[in-house]
Amino acid sequence: DEYRTDVVEKADMHNERFEKYYKAQNILPDDEWDKFLEAMRSPLPTTFRVAGSRQAARLLNDVIRSTHVPHLAGVVFEGESVSPPAQIPWYPEGLAWQFNVSKKVLRKSPEFKKFHSFLVYETEIGNISRQEAVSMLPPLFLEVEPHHRVIDMCAAPGSKTAQLLEALHANDTVTSSSIPSGLLIANDSDNKRTHLLIHQSARLPSPALMVTNLDASIYPAIKIPTEQTVFPSSTKARVAAKKQHQLLFDRILCDVPCSGDGTMRKNVGIWKHWQPMDGNGLHSLQLRILQRAMRMLKKGGRIVYSTCSLNPVENEAVVAAALLSMPEYELVDVSTHLPALVYRPGLTTWKPTVDRSINTEFATHEEYLQSLPEEKRADSKLLPSHWPPSADDAAKLNLPRCLRIYPHLQDTGGFFIAVLEKKAPPTAPVSEKSKGSKRPKLATESAPTPSGDAVEQDEQEEDAEGELVVEAVDEQPAEQSADTGTVSEGPSEPASVTPTEFRKQNAGKTKSGDGSNTHFKENPYTFIPPEDPLIQACVSRLNLKSDFPASNMMVRNSISDPIRSLYMTNDIVKSIVLHNDYTRIRLMTCGTKVFAKQEGAEAKREGADTHFRVLSEGLPAVLPYIEPVSIVPADLPALKILLETYYPLCSGFAEPFRSTIDSKANGSYIVRFEPGTLGSATLSHKLVLPLWKSNVSLTLMLDKKAKSALSLRLFGEDITPAGRAAAQKKQQASEPVTPAPETETPASIEENMDEA
Repeated sequence: DEYRTDVVEKADMHNERFEKYYKAQNILPDDEWDKFLEAMRSPLPTTFRVAGSRQAARLLNDVIRSTHVPHLAGVVFEGESVSPPAQIPWYPEGLAWQFNVSKKVLRKSPEFKKFHSFLVYETEIGNISRQEAVSMLPPLFLEVEPHHRVIDMCAAPGSKTAQLLEALHANDTVTSSSIPSGLLIANDSDNKRTHLLIHQSARLPSPALMVTNLDASIYPAIKIPTEQTVFPSSTKARVAAKKQHQLLFDRILCDVPCSGDGTMRKNVGIWKHWQPMDGNGLHSLQLRILQRAMRMLKKGGRIVYSTCSLNPVENEAVVAAALLSMPEYELVDVSTHLPALVYRPGLTTWKPTVDRSINTEFATHEEYLQSLPEEKRADSKLLPSHWPPSADDAAKLNLPRCLRIYPHLQDTGGFFIAVLEKKAPPTAPVSEKSKGSKRPKLATESAPTPSGDAVEQDEQEEDAEGELVVEAVDEQPAEQSADTGTVSEGPSEPASVTPTEFRKQNAGKTKSGDGSNTHFKENPYTFIPPEDPLIQACVSRLNLKSDFPASNMMVRNSISDPIRSLYMTNDIVKSIVLHNDYTRIRLMTCGTKVFAKQEGAEAKREGADTHFRVLSEGLPAVLPYIEPVSIVPADLPALKILLETYYPLCSGFAEPFRSTIDSKANGSYIVRFEPGTLGSATLSHKLVLPLWKSNVSLTLMLDKKAKSALSLRLFGEDITPAGRAAAQKKQQASEPVTPAPETETPASIEENMDEA
């Protein structure tokens, strides 16, 4: 791997082209240049974010602040004092941390070793996100709310997606999830990376999430039933009569592919390989992605465009070209949004290089073209938009409102952020003569409402072929495929269909114009009618309330396969699934898995009505609908037994839990562990977990890693069978002569554990 961190010594962290190019761009004053380079050559600090719903994150953050940080204060390792983790000053509520210690300290210092073990376990179950500090910024500038419709255009590997999802779920409690009315589509063009995206986002299961696998630069229009009942008088009859309109978004994140030279502190191999033509080559794609996003946004909506590059050709040049192509957009002044963030303003001028040797002598694109032989001019990959806009245009665009983050300012990576908003259209009346102007015609509503946006976009789709100068050719296929036969204008809320019917309905559909469903082998999505015996069995078995969204339950498997899992979505996700060909939007997953078939011979003997169970990841979404009387109360001693043993006998529990669980039929139950203490362990808040009861034993339905993390947080050590086995194996490896202890967890493993 050319980007391995151990292949470049600090003395070799030089690249003449890099220094020459960025000095020519005048990205920093001369007196900061050496500090900038010195920071670029030093290792990046370790940073992490406390993840999950807001309430749960605050609880875990309190544990870090009150338990871990005091133990890490004043640590001396090999004669040198080591600084404890510190909160990143600009991150809201102090939920992000930074510490700068070497790998040697993490491996050898007992105090940091414990803390590192805590971080690893909490990261594995999704309570902590190991994320670069600057990577946390774009979602903060989007300011997502639970009702927003959001798309992350280039989402993999998914750390920013997780932040957006957390914002949608701002109203969640520690134990139960809200069902946000909004939507998050996480998209990535790389099929393999979408699986990483799904894995990352599974840490905060959401009925509002969809993952697609499409080229962001030609993202197709998604159709939903019209949400408008009253139309302005100027609306064309054809538009008012349409039953479906394009889904428009409130918030769009364009964290686009880039050359990545802002990540040199982490990917030190870039020092050897950096050359400016990488940025030049990506400029066109970056511009097309941003322009496509601009066509998908509601009035009053917001786009954040970001890169981990320092190159103005990938940053200000892209933003300037996009703004010039769509005058209804403007850069937002976000200078006071995160007061503690130190940054530099965007550049207003730059000097693109026309070759690898940093030839920046051409002041304009025209001047460059004139220097080429006539027969080679058509082959030039450089566009006018690589060059800066005129001084007049630059002044109107407010490019200094962009944010440039440099490594020496707050010990971070390099980064670029621009925040764009779609202005309300002009209020002047529009005459019939202006039809050819290719501008949105409806200007009656000042507030951003779904109704006005739907019509406005429809008008754009009808008349916008010539609107985009750079994008016109590339934009057309996406718009055409959106309006071809892949979406029918049927009833506004079609009935749920069986898997067989779904297959029949979609059998005749061929590849759409963008070729998006080529080699798409994912299973279809089918909503099950709420009266289906399977749904009714889950409802009655778990004693679910009457407002449980039974009509939003979905299966995802081929017709011949038995149903093993049930997914829950919210209303907007359901609407999208019902009104769009899943192969055309290359839908990888949506909603959250809530019920699963309990496999095994015993479950089969127990009958069809008992063999579906609540999944631990789906429990927060289901919990608000479970009647409180059907939740089994328990205490910390019972939880300890369930963690220590895979299949503890019912007879081994103390009263009253033993009698309560004994009286229950076999099957899936939800258990609420009340706050309490047991020795040095403290459960500070209610904990709700799924349980499976067999004839004589119980099973806590959590995976091994989740059990270990829970054990570490509560008891300061891993008391699970897997944890004890790992500890014993580790002790035997380090001390082959010493016999292993008979029953207790070896003391040596405690050094690795969290003292929650």
